[in-house]
Amino acid sequence: MKKHMKKLVLLLAVISMLAGLLIGCGNDSESTSDKKTFIVGFDAEFPPYGYKDDDGEYVGFDLDLAAEVCKRNGWTLKKQPIDWDSKDMELKTGAIDCIWNGFTINGRESGYTWSKAYIDNSQVVIVKSDSDIKTLEDLKDKVMVVQADSSALAAFTGGDATEENKELYKSFRDFQQVSDYNSAFMNLEAGSVDAICMDYGVAKFQVEQRGDEFVMLDERVSSEQYGIGFKLGNTELRDQVQEALDAMEEDGTFEEIAKDWGLEDSICLGEKGTDSAYLQDYDETAQQDLVSRVTDIIQQLYKGMLASLAIFVLTLICSLPLGLIICSIRRSKFVILQILAKIYISIMRGTPLMLQLLVVFFGPYYVFNVSVSAGFRFYAVIIGFSMNYAAYFAEIFRAGIEGIPKGQYEAADVLGYTRIQTFWKIIFPQMVKRVLPPATNEIITLVKDTSLAFALAYTEMFTLAKQVAAAQASIMPLFVAGIFYYVFNFIVAFIMGRLEKKLAYYD
Repeated sequence: MKKHMKKLVLLLAVISMLAGLLIGCGNDSESTSDKKTFIVGFDAEFPPYGYKDDDGEYVGFDLDLAAEVCKRNGWTLKKQPIDWDSKDMELKTGAIDCIWNGFTINGRESGYTWSKAYIDNSQVVIVKSDSDIKTLEDLKDKVMVVQADSSALAAFTGGDATEENKELYKSFRDFQQVSDYNSAFMNLEAGSVDAICMDYGVAKFQVEQRGDEFVMLDERVSSEQYGIGFKLGNTELRDQVQEALDAMEEDGTFEEIAKDWGLEDSICLGEKGTDSAYLQDYDETAQQDLVSRVTDIIQQLYKGMLASLAIFVLTLICSLPLGLIICSIRRSKFVILQILAKIYISIMRGTPLMLQLLVVFFGPYYVFNVSVSAGFRFYAVIIGFSMNYAAYFAEIFRAGIEGIPKGQYEAADVLGYTRIQTFWKIIFPQMVKRVLPPATNEIITLVKDTSLAFALAYTEMFTLAKQVAAAQASIMPLFVAGIFYYVFNFIVAFIMGRLEKKLAYYD
């Protein structure tokens, strides 16, 4: 027995040694072939610097530069599309290695570790070809739109904004922010805004792609330089990327890539004054205490909270009775009305709410060629939300009504009640009691869905929280917004629970 055990132990030892050798060889092979993955964060709707082409591939000037840098360093490039409002959180958490996508240095010098500037850029204004806006002065009393947390926004509202731009900003009738430039152009095309302020390179690309419909004003709002933003203090990675860029500039590769994208007139890599942010010392900025930060965030989110509450309250006021009407049509004896109600409910429940909001707002222009005003934006949000939630409430009400025994209708008929009296005095109170739990779920969902109003550039609380988070390079505003949603939903659930308990008269 002992002899067999010794053989078994010896066999296991040999197997372990062989496995170790194999694993070691495998590791050696893996270590020699393993490449660093360089994750570039970029806005996928920012041509010609980074966007998705007709073949579904991510392409662009900056992405071509990044690919060449990776090739020279022996790295693997990962193109990571990001929400521009969340770029700082992506960078701080290590989800991306850098922000490389027409990223403006000016005004952000102390927030990142920068490469040398490689593009000279300007902020320009785009208007419709038939617009009466010819100069920046003509923008007075007009509606301007920019991308959230963009250089255009900073040109008007940032700490480094010129006095002329600040005065111009005050003269606007309205100043709106959208999540991307496609939305901005849709708003301009529909007539809900009068002008877009954006980067010259992007503006040039968009105007050329869209034919003669839009024009660029000759005057510039501001000028700045593009660089590659790394996490503050990450000089090692920055220097590796910069060395490759410098080599590309010396051998002409950088200029060749710029020519491929029509940007040869904008490049500035290697010119005097392009390394000021690159040479700055790493410095940690002082942080406010927690209470002061939260108080400041709440003050900034206050208007957004009111906007979210307005959407919530008005949607309920409109959708609940509308849902009851649709429910009645759905249960009608007229087959045509039944079919129409079924189609409406199917469409509302089968398509995204965000798409429905876009249809309500832009539909009048694209279907009837009727321009929509900026003031219609809020009404479109309420109409879209009400139409969507009415479909869900209609089905909830129908389930509650059809769950009531038929005998109650017969008893009411015997007692001489009319159909209207039967519904409102007998059926409706029982239906309300039955549908409270599922209706509560929909109402709680509505609280969170108010954030979808951003699709129409309507600034409610969560959109505002993302903008504040981007400006502060902190996730704290999103946590504050999350607490608001939770507290508000807790209050809604508490009120509905008390109401449900009060109606539990059988108990």
